[in-house]
Amino acid sequence: MSDQLTLYSWPESGNSYKVRLLLALLKVDYTVKDLDFLNLEQQSASFRAINPKGEVPTITLGDVVLTDSSSILTYLSAVYGDDGKQGSGPSSYYGKDLLEQAKIIEWLAFANGWVQHGVFTARAILSYGGPYNGLGQNTDDDALLAARLRDAKERGHRSLAIIDGELEKQGGWLVAHRPTIADISNFVYIALAPMGDISLKRYPHVLAWIESIKRLPGFISIPGLDDPLVRRRGTRFEKSTE
Repeated sequence: MSDQLTLYSWPESGNSYKVRLLLALLKVDYTVKDLDFLNLEQQSASFRAINPKGEVPTITLGDVVLTDSSSILTYLSAVYGDDGKQGSGPSSYYGKDLLEQAKIIEWLAFANGWVQHGVFTARAILSYGGPYNGLGQNTDDDALLAARLRDAKERGHRSLAIIDGELEKQGGWLVAHRPTIADISNFVYIALAPMGDISLKRYPHVLAWIESIKRLPGFISIPGLDDPLVRRRGTRFEKSTE
């Protein structure tokens, strides 16, 4: 494989966005290959030869292949420095302190658990037509969708309350009083919570944190951040469920 860092992505994938955001903040030079999800390119034989799961994000760098956003964020923030150069890491987004790194890992797990089953799932149902199980399948059962949406909203608000309280205690960032991959990993689906009709209005520290991240030099956006209805207009989910 090439020694050039390559990211396999989809522009509307929040997990892909996490990686793109870190690379933008570190000003890392890389190649992006956006897959054609509508035509299931992610399930093609050529891509599954790289990632048998058929998922994005996936990165390749020399002999390194990583296929999960958390492992990718950890690896890149440890290998690349704040100067964007390979081998000059760790960057400040990961740091050198073992306890800080352990706390970062806890928040990566939170993003993959609480956030994934809360605001992520609500967004998937209302903006993309279904909750998406591990096989990428949806359901046409409206009663089941409604039940899953209620559960996702409840878990979403609980996770937002947890994050809001932690941000208040920690002075605006999740770990070490500075932006880290803990913030990057949790940011995207929380910031996109309104796409799943989960309001952020009752979480002032979350709202301030979102604005702090958007002010970071090199910040990039993602569809839905400024227009939560971008994927819902003209669908049966256009009307708010709040």
